[in-house]
Amino acid sequence: MRLAGKVALVTGSARGIGKAIVEKFAAEGAIVAISDVANEAAARETLSAIESSGGKGMVAMFDVGDSAQVETAIAAILAAQGRIDILVNNAGITRDGLLMRMSEEDFDAVLRTNLKGTFLLTKAVSRHMIKQRSGRIVNMSSVVGLMGNAGQSNYSAAKAGIAGFTKSMARELGSRGITVNAIAPGFIQTAMTAGLPEAVQKAFLQQIPLGRFAAPEEVAELALYLASDAAGYVTGQIIGINGGLYM
Repeated sequence: MRLAGKVALVTGSARGIGKAIVEKFAAEGAIVAISDVANEAAARETLSAIESSGGKGMVAMFDVGDSAQVETAIAAILAAQGRIDILVNNAGITRDGLLMRMSEEDFDAVLRTNLKGTFLLTKAVSRHMIKQRSGRIVNMSSVVGLMGNAGQSNYSAAKAGIAGFTKSMARELGSRGITVNAIAPGFIQTAMTAGLPEAVQKAFLQQIPLGRFAAPEEVAELALYLASDAAGYVTGQIIGINGGLYM
């Protein structure tokens, strides 16, 4: 039980990678806060599955890009659980398109959720971690934030921004006993990636030395390590999990 007694907030955790992370954390003893912006039914289904397995948790519905909603949600979690030991900034959206066809609204929406959301959650939660003089923050970057990808200039920019933000926060918060790291997944089998055309999926597969896509549970294992005491001397790192797609 590597996270026994810990309270963990994972944004965007009603499904996909976030769901795999809260399930893994709960199985390791953490009390998990399952967060989503709209799909409360999926969030409660995830909570029910966790509780059925003997885990503990709660649901927190809010928009990570709205500062007022973030502050209200953090206050509610603290009121219910008394502390937050682990924050995983996983919430993210895509609005893909070539630059010449991309609207300003699509660019802004992706930066708002993916990058600004990470900023707002980290700012709100780190205040309490500083008082505790301990904490683990895990941000979700992406392989395309490191290597770029045609048709994803907004998403790549947001995920590259998260990488830089992670390093800056590691320097700011390290003296307070708080580690800040990022995971940069490659092609993970989720509902988001399942929506890509088959030709695109095949093209990616041909570039991956391991010859397969990853399961969300594999990302969850890495998140568990970074959130645990075992990673106490790991901070400011952008750790790829991409099957060799980018080295």
